[in-house]
Amino acid sequence: MRTVPLGTTGRQVPNVVLGLMRIQQLDDDAVRELVRTGRDAGIDFVDHADVYGDDLHGCERRFAEAMQLTPSEREQLTIQSKAGIVREGPYFDYSYEHLVESVEGSLQALGTDYLDVLLLHRPDALVEPDEVARAFDHLESSGKVRAFGVSNHTPGQIELLKKSVRQPIVANQLQLSITHAPIVAQGVAANMAGEDQSLTLDGGGILDYCRLHDITVQAWSPFQAGFFTGVFLGSDDYPELNAVIDRLAAKYDVPPIAVAVAWITRHPAGMQVVLGTTTPERVAGAAQGSDLPLTRAEWYELFRAAGYRVP
Repeated sequence: MRTVPLGTTGRQVPNVVLGLMRIQQLDDDAVRELVRTGRDAGIDFVDHADVYGDDLHGCERRFAEAMQLTPSEREQLTIQSKAGIVREGPYFDYSYEHLVESVEGSLQALGTDYLDVLLLHRPDALVEPDEVARAFDHLESSGKVRAFGVSNHTPGQIELLKKSVRQPIVANQLQLSITHAPIVAQGVAANMAGEDQSLTLDGGGILDYCRLHDITVQAWSPFQAGFFTGVFLGSDDYPELNAVIDRLAAKYDVPPIAVAVAWITRHPAGMQVVLGTTTPERVAGAAQGSDLPLTRAEWYELFRAAGYRVP
């Protein structure tokens, strides 16, 4: 398992992450097998959120109940969670009170004294950076959160937070897959009139911005065709792409899911791929894409087969 820097923390973390948003209905053995499979492959980084599960903190609680981590086992894991979504609204809340309350709930549910990483879960249009800064200061000084990041934030939104927040933003979790890659595609087709791919969205350049500011990009939904429109692997909607994936999988003697992961991990930004599967075999297969040496030509062939223009 290849590792990448976690922002400016000085920590090296695996470039494949075990996302646990779907585990609430799994029994103890299934949760343990899923985590054990990840650990055997070198994945010691797990991703949670307070809103994952049928009830608030449901998946965090299910994880703790099943794993029953000893203090030494807890220290061997990087546990990340997210806060800011009020599901009952639905709306977003980055107030001091909500962020602190959410972290307290996550810590109780997870049965731990601290989170290694806390992400702000999608942007809050009513964000007050001073409130976020006050929450981060409290959570850091009390030892409850060790590092902070965001998810789905634009360069401008991060800059706004940085006016008040003194802690470094170490991660930005963004949707990215071969078929959902606007953060990559915009740069490839820059300044091409008439190409939708060249349109600047969300302030533009988020991937370059994160690289310039040592913010680790975490790719969520790495196998989704679009915004929760189903997976592209094996889909009849993507025959050309799957033909390329299958050929490369055979060449490298890995399952197709590893090629989909490798398209992301091959990028020099040093991104992490956040898995969402509850199938241990898929976790093991995906992990094989951690350091798969796709050539430039192969990377661009996958990009073109997904429908993107390479001028």
